[in-house]
Amino acid sequence: MNPSTVSRRTCLAADIGGTFTDLVLDAGGRRFARKVLTTPAAPQHGLIDGMREILAEAGLSFRDIDVFVHGTTLATNAILERRGARTALIATEGFRDVLEIGTEGRFDQYDLTIEKAVPLVPRELRFVVPERIDAHGNVLRPLDARALERVVAEIRRLEIESVAVALLHSYVDPAHEEQVAAAVRKALPAVPVSLSSQVCPEIREYERTSTTVANAYVQPQIDRYLGAMADDLAARGFRGVLYLVTSSGALTTLDSARRYPVRLVESGPAGGAIYAAREAQQRRADRVLSFDMGGTTAKICLVRDGAPTKGRTFEVDRTRRFRKGSGLPVRIPVTEMVEIGAGGGSIAAIDVLGRATNGPHSAGSEPGPACYGRGGTRPTVTDAGLVLGLLDPADFAGGKMRLDPDGARRALLDVLAAAVSPDPERAAHAVHELVCENMAAAARVHAVEQGLSLADFTMIAFGGAAPLHAARVAEKVGVRRLVVPPDAGVGSAVGFLAAPIAFEVIRTLHTPLSVFDADRVNRLLSALEEEAKAVVLPAAGGAQVIQQRSAHMRYVGQGSELEIAMPLRPLTAEDAGWLRAEFEREYTRQFGRPIPDAAVEVLNWSILLSTPAAAPPPAAGSPPSHPAAHAGIRTIFDGRRRVEVPVFQRARLRSGASFSGPAIVTEAETSTYVTAQFDAHIDGRGCIVLDRKPEPTTEPSA
Repeated sequence: MNPSTVSRRTCLAADIGGTFTDLVLDAGGRRFARKVLTTPAAPQHGLIDGMREILAEAGLSFRDIDVFVHGTTLATNAILERRGARTALIATEGFRDVLEIGTEGRFDQYDLTIEKAVPLVPRELRFVVPERIDAHGNVLRPLDARALERVVAEIRRLEIESVAVALLHSYVDPAHEEQVAAAVRKALPAVPVSLSSQVCPEIREYERTSTTVANAYVQPQIDRYLGAMADDLAARGFRGVLYLVTSSGALTTLDSARRYPVRLVESGPAGGAIYAAREAQQRRADRVLSFDMGGTTAKICLVRDGAPTKGRTFEVDRTRRFRKGSGLPVRIPVTEMVEIGAGGGSIAAIDVLGRATNGPHSAGSEPGPACYGRGGTRPTVTDAGLVLGLLDPADFAGGKMRLDPDGARRALLDVLAAAVSPDPERAAHAVHELVCENMAAAARVHAVEQGLSLADFTMIAFGGAAPLHAARVAEKVGVRRLVVPPDAGVGSAVGFLAAPIAFEVIRTLHTPLSVFDADRVNRLLSALEEEAKAVVLPAAGGAQVIQQRSAHMRYVGQGSELEIAMPLRPLTAEDAGWLRAEFEREYTRQFGRPIPDAAVEVLNWSILLSTPAAAPPPAAGSPPSHPAAHAGIRTIFDGRRRVEVPVFQRARLRSGASFSGPAIVTEAETSTYVTAQFDAHIDGRGCIVLDRKPEPTTEPSA
């Protein structure tokens, strides 16, 4: 079955975030959306409750669901909060400390008190075995069976819950890793084992080891969760197909997700990138800034030519915001974005220098912001929005939650009165401005890293909190057009419904073009194709499957590669020249000119199999044609004074309706704040389109 045909089926998508679980149901041409609080101790409980509510609204049952698409941040949160399994690492003798040595690089070479991310496996749980295979697959030293027995006995004594195995050069020959796995499984059959030759069969022992350890660290927790969720769904009559969303924005099977849970690390944000990319395609916008802000984090992603930027390395748990190299590297296919701890639940505080700060810690859903009335006492971004008048205490989350303005004011003053202002509105404005500046800074850094200016980008805002802050962020980064699509409050879950089934396999086979062995490369590509087919074809259910082949190339001596698309045919010796020409064309595009006569090599080869994503219909244009009728007036504080602003109900706004900021647009899953710098109108698809007002002109003096 192809998810691109789900418009004719009953399809449910769910995104479990740190604060809210978002659900979207498409059934018979009707769409329903729902937000419920996440239940951190047992996420499936909140998920099942939300599914029950949204199905009841549609008059359906669990048996009526044909396709269930699920994304979650559980793997990410387990790493960030260090709540994973008690994990052991088995490495080659001499490489016990590779997790701490890393690449020997420093993300800040002048900081004498630099703090690196703490490894997921402490040194006392890292073990070595004598063995050695060289980079060409030659066995220099056989695996020491007796030493392995002693290591396994020690692992059993320490009551290890998960084991990672990362031996040197196992990407060339996995035989020794497989022997280690067999010994561990024989002695500890209930303990999962992650092999680097399966999780990340690539050169670079630090990144490969780090990725394998991360997979082992989260595997028991994710396996238990996915198993419990599948059992709960089956007990309620679900008989449809279940897919998980990976960090690259693709769908995978339950079995594959339980085997490679590290690929779920960024599944929720990846759905948001798909959502923004489809909106970009519909609008024919070739430069889009995707802005996704939920209850816990904010995600910034650049979408160019209708596709989000893709990468192969992601860092988890950075010790320094925006500093590449300060986190734990995870080498997986991923949608490139910058993510910061800036959400509705982000906590405001005063640092040791007496300055106001916000995030990265979040109040989450338990206890939540102070205004939730669930025991929270520390001020958050949501508390600030409520005190500023941007949120209606009686109409939050579609009226399902009543907020406590007095509790929000107390929390703000308890923390910020002395250092910021004894006026709760001014304290709230400081929090609001601070979080907007943090997100604007993240967007600027992400754009600069790719050599881009955001002035000609269109911002697409979604997530429960983004529309409330997007206009102010747009002002700060110079964006002149902002779009809030329909169902923006649950955008990531909507994006899940458009994700293709896909699986990518990548493997190292060092191939200098000067001695290009086409037969050897063809054998590897055939093996990779079969491995990918084993995952994709059963899940695709007879749907069309497309293949992409890539060579990851570099000049000899360089430390990074460029991905070059390859033809879908067997390679020949003559293709060495073609590969060099394609590589130098891409190198020139990115860096201005090639390096004459420099030797070129291929380091990795990859195959991606996927079902085709259905192209969205073009957006229906609708220019402003008539003034919108507001549903009421609300008083807000804009940082200088209290002002009265019109409040519009999005469900009542028709195509062509226009209004000018400042104004607020309310809906069940979010609210949009149109600042005084923007005019707004509703386009033909029901999107709220904000355009920057022209700069006032001054008449020259006589």
